Amino acid sequence: MQSLLQSILADFGCQTGTIHFTGEDGQLKLVAHIGVPDFVLPKISTIPFGKGIAGCAAERKEAVQLCNLQTDTSGVARPDAKATQVSGALAVPLISADGKVRGVLGIGKVVPYEFTAEETAKLKVHAQAIVGTLA
Repeated sequence: MQSLLQSILADFGCQTGTIHFTGEDGQLKLVAHIGVPDFVLPKISTIPFGKGIAGCAAERKEAVQLCNLQTDTSGVARPDAKATQVSGALAVPLISADGKVRGVLGIGKVVPYEFTAEETAKLKVHAQAIVGTLA
């Protein structure tokens, strides 16, 4: 997953990324990451549905985007997320054919950035490719 994530980040010109899979306990478990500070890793190693950007994407079964995580006041971004130095962030759920959330793919830039509808659709294609590896 690490090399796949690296390829996705290069495709989008992003500096950070994560892949979480849904664990047996129904929470998101970190399986790959790039550009995430070590001290943040314990905080994102397990994420409940509905918490943070990845958790919201999983709960809603749709893409979640923040143009500037550093100044976000919506409550989606967790306070510790600011420590990542990410500004523009996009997370998409990994949804299997039977409609179950199998995980979340997240990417981020260190500058404020609003991902386009085309970029969101493209990331969803990458997400579906990851789901295909889980069969």
